[in-house]
Amino acid sequence: MKHLKYFTLLLFIPLFAFTLHKYYISLCEIEYVEEQKSIQITLGMFIDDFEVTLNKSNDTILNLATKDEVKNIDKYYKSYLNKHFKIVVNSKLQAYNYIGKEYDGDLVRFYLEIMNIEHINSIKVINNCLFEEFEDQENIVKIKANNTNKTFYLNRKNDKGLLKF
Repeated sequence: MKHLKYFTLLLFIPLFAFTLHKYYISLCEIEYVEEQKSIQITLGMFIDDFEVTLNKSNDTILNLATKDEVKNIDKYYKSYLNKHFKIVVNSKLQAYNYIGKEYDGDLVRFYLEIMNIEHINSIKVINNCLFEEFEDQENIVKIKANNTNKTFYLNRKNDKGLLKF
């Protein structure tokens, strides 16, 4: 009977380890559309992680993706993204247009665009979103430009990815 208790304990400890650990990941997809001379960006994050970060940095309660969400939420989103997500094209920091956001289950997706890009010799992405609250946060960045696909895995130690053509 004593061995059965130890066996049961050894069986359940690994299961608890998987359920207690949470993964902190965001995904950013960047595509240069040559015909439109634009860089189109989709940036997705988990709503609950983003809400924790925004609430702490703004000392407020925003109630993301609920009926109680603050009316001017895009102001908070734009401010945060402008501070923590940057794109440098051909060695020049680019301002992007905030097209909007959508909620999809437990994700929030942001749509951004940089216009009037004639050509790309290099693109650098700086993405330190959510690093201030989540030590294990990893931001995956996928770039598609000039017939090239490149993926970067950014974290606290390395929050930049550079692709040269």
